[in-house]
Amino acid sequence: MPEIYFHVRWPDGATQRCYSPSTVVEDYFTAGGEYELADFVERSRTALGIAGERVKEKFGFHCTGASDQLAQIERTAAAYTHAYAADTAAAPASALTPAPAPASAPASVAPGSVDVLKVIVESLVNADGSTR
Repeated sequence: MPEIYFHVRWPDGATQRCYSPSTVVEDYFTAGGEYELADFVERSRTALGIAGERVKEKFGFHCTGASDQLAQIERTAAAYTHAYAADTAAAPASALTPAPAPASAPASVAPGSVDVLKVIVESLVNADGSTR
């Protein structure tokens, strides 16, 4: 099966290389696509679930790489959600209305609401590193 990697940028600018044993992720993510955190997690669940099932159909066992990757995505997303919720709960009401972000700061990390947390899929690449 053709494996694929998708490189993501989390709300704080951290990057991560994610693995899928199947190109099905191309049906759920596009290079340069920006997704709300919850949507990114849900798309990851669906795509990696399908990818794992495709491996099972072909080889007779579920792909632990797909399930491990999903678990890592879910843990990372949960950490952003909890950190953001704690920041907004501790802030005075006047701080919940974000000031305009500097031009160099990504809007996706402006304080105020978990809804503004964004994940960017920077690229989709083949196992050999070539761009899809």
